[in-house]
Amino acid sequence: MLTKFLDPKNDLAFKRIFGTEKNKDILIPFLNDILNHRYIGEIKDVTFASSVQAPEIIAQKQSIVDVLCRDQNGMQYIVEMQVAETAGFPQRSQFYASRAYGGQLFVGEDYQQLQGVVFLAITDFVMFPNKAALKSEHGTLDLETHEHDLKDILYTFIELPKFTKKLEELTSIREKWYYYLKYAPETTPEVYKQLVENLPALRRAYQELEAFSWSAEDLEIYEQIKKRDRDSASLLLAQFQKGEEKGREEGREEGREEGREEGREEGIQTRSLEIARNMLHQLGLDIETVQQATGVSKEELVGL
Repeated sequence: MLTKFLDPKNDLAFKRIFGTEKNKDILIPFLNDILNHRYIGEIKDVTFASSVQAPEIIAQKQSIVDVLCRDQNGMQYIVEMQVAETAGFPQRSQFYASRAYGGQLFVGEDYQQLQGVVFLAITDFVMFPNKAALKSEHGTLDLETHEHDLKDILYTFIELPKFTKKLEELTSIREKWYYYLKYAPETTPEVYKQLVENLPALRRAYQELEAFSWSAEDLEIYEQIKKRDRDSASLLLAQFQKGEEKGREEGREEGREEGREEGREEGIQTRSLEIARNMLHQLGLDIETVQQATGVSKEELVGL
């Protein structure tokens, strides 16, 4: 019987692999292999904060971030797996990083006590279409000299669709992690053996995805999350196409450029409201998430 590997991009699976105390021996090598030591140094130990939640809460998409931890020097790490493309994700990334940074101090405490924050996002969609590289690192630079004087908040984005290498083309441990994140469910025993040779952390990461080691309850929640993600993507696509067609139709009926423009705008607005209504009532998402995804104002969302 062949080993069935689950998908690490699934919310529950990702948290199980990288966000639990028993799997620090996976998270620490993963971060060291993915991130840039030049700015943060080597991570030797981590302490988890309280972002990891119960499986049933994860299934409802109510968690704030997937993994939140500190290293031995106090540096904070936020690790996010983002499957669905949503409006405002770059802004959300900066919001979470800045909130983690500013939330370290109480009133009257010294600003020099602030420790740095690293935000690592792995996306299953193309975030920066004008960038060829699948990994991009961002910080605050002097606009004239490009000197990196303000070092406390760093961002790393991994865009998995840009990773297209085959097994025989992999040249680094980092690329093996990319392969794992993108292709784990398709990994055969032969490929698995080649990938994990002399890499105990990657071997452990694969073992956490072996379906037979999961409880029936967790497997059911895993499937619920898969269905939620599929339904959400299908719903948003259908609503988008419906709104676009409505905008085009209304524009054609006007017969003038002004009418076409107004028709498109009304169609887009209708599309956004319909998407927002379904996200609120069918998917059960909170108002903040729906507002970020659709651009619909909070007042209109409350009315829906």
